[in-house]
Amino acid sequence: MSGHSKWKNIMHKKEKTDAARAKVFTKVGKEIAMAVREGGADPVSNTKLRDLITKAKSLNVPNDNIKRIIDKASSDNSAAYEFVTYEGYGPGGVAVIVEAATDNRNRTAPEVRHAFDKFGGNLGTNGCVSFLFSEKGVIVVSNEDGDVDEEALMDAALEAGAGDFSAEDDCFEIYTEPADFSAVCEALSGKGYTFLSAEIEKVPATYVALDDEQAGQMQKLLERLEDNDDVQNVWHNWDE
Repeated sequence: MSGHSKWKNIMHKKEKTDAARAKVFTKVGKEIAMAVREGGADPVSNTKLRDLITKAKSLNVPNDNIKRIIDKASSDNSAAYEFVTYEGYGPGGVAVIVEAATDNRNRTAPEVRHAFDKFGGNLGTNGCVSFLFSEKGVIVVSNEDGDVDEEALMDAALEAGAGDFSAEDDCFEIYTEPADFSAVCEALSGKGYTFLSAEIEKVPATYVALDDEQAGQMQKLLERLEDNDDVQNVWHNWDE
């Protein structure tokens, strides 16, 4: 996993404006609500819900908010959203996967396609880039103050079932198989570690470097997609 550092992306997400943070809260709240409707409100039996609660906490979503979302989804009979995945290429051939939760595909698909077209990319067919990614649990622990014992954290992570561990600038990154993600999170949390980020992600096998012009276009594409209320996650293999 060397070379794959999420640190700058995470700090960018953490330092967003209040309005942008509210949008992040809304997106993860939608994911939690969908997980409750699909698998029930008990995170013990609903592993997807448990993983999303961990993700929400890493994004500083208050516990009261999480509880309200779960309670509302348990009793809400309104129209359900569906997950839709789009795949395509950004500037310079960057592989991009867009995960959306929508109640209207006829609205979401044209908006996603327009974003790709506007910023030098093109939307492809399902499967055109997904083979370049694998699902991994990714846990990031801050070491900004230098007070985390690397060896102790690595031992705890590997003992709990993690598959890989790396030390990056000011943080540690822990990788797991999706099935082991919850157990590793619970073990590390139980030992007092707090997470900058913790979620199951699509991790690319290779990365694409861009020149300055392409990088500017790619950044605009990502921002446009993130601003879309239907878009939940955007995965890519841009070597930032």
